[in-house]
Amino acid sequence: MAAACRRTLCKVGWSILESQPARRPGIVSSYLLGNVSTLVSRRAFGTGGTGYRSKLLSPLQTGRAGGGGRVLGCAVLFGAGLGLYHTVKFRLQQHLAEEETKVSGGGLKLILYQYKTCPFCSKVRAFLDYHGLPYEIVEVNPVMRKEIKWSDYRKVPILMVDGEVQLNDSTVIISSLRTHLINKERSMTDILQCYPAMKSVNDHGKEVTEYNNKYWVMLTEAESLELYPEKGIQKEEIKWRKWADEWLVHLISPNVYRTTGEAMASFDYIVREGKFSTMEGFFAKYVGAAAMYIIAKRLKSRRQVQKDEDRGEGGCFSSVQFLRDSKESSFC
Repeated sequence: MAAACRRTLCKVGWSILESQPARRPGIVSSYLLGNVSTLVSRRAFGTGGTGYRSKLLSPLQTGRAGGGGRVLGCAVLFGAGLGLYHTVKFRLQQHLAEEETKVSGGGLKLILYQYKTCPFCSKVRAFLDYHGLPYEIVEVNPVMRKEIKWSDYRKVPILMVDGEVQLNDSTVIISSLRTHLINKERSMTDILQCYPAMKSVNDHGKEVTEYNNKYWVMLTEAESLELYPEKGIQKEEIKWRKWADEWLVHLISPNVYRTTGEAMASFDYIVREGKFSTMEGFFAKYVGAAAMYIIAKRLKSRRQVQKDEDRGEGGCFSSVQFLRDSKESSFC
């Protein structure tokens, strides 16, 4: 519609400019004034009819003498040019926005099934936000988990890609997406095959699922050299990704459930931000707080987290000291 209007305006403008007022005095009135007269007559409600229209048309009619037609033609062409400029500008901005979305998001439609307060879900959100990947969030009820009843995998986070490919485990999600961002020609289905799921039984007799290669970004030799130009960078990255999963996450509980009061305050936040019914929230707040207080004490002993009494922080656990010790022992 806009393009048709611009073409009409340009045609009218050039016709006016090409016409000679002395030779073809009726060109403006025959081409333009008739339509204007009709338009004005439709809108001249209670304005005096013909007399009113004659007053509106008089400037246009007098323009036939003294070069008025050329002025009118220039005005029409100017309006058409201005409209064309804004249209081109809008189209260009729209194209750039689409390209930016395509580059940043890789053209993927991502839906994240999560618990908002889960540290592993927070890890995935941090990755998505850092790389500017657009995604939708589905908050899962931690008790009934109706939102993921369609999935055999009953944990979160779960990331659905284009409504077809399901990515489980926060580390696999990050490694798979990182691989795709580097080489967008590889489909997520092909990438996911690089992280096969392996079921086993842990020391407590519980069946667990582990994913092979989950800390590796699957790259060609050339891509690896470009991403990790210096020797040892890739191993360093894998080391700290493992540390975050195996140690850092487990430091949260001993720090936020140190006392019964802090445990209650923590679960008050969890219930408020999570997706609980009234009854579920009540039990989660009181029963869950008591349970996590006990679990935190066990984790404190298992992870050998000690109080930082020397710094006078009222019994706050020293994650900095623990970080230093673990770096010097396990990850040298």
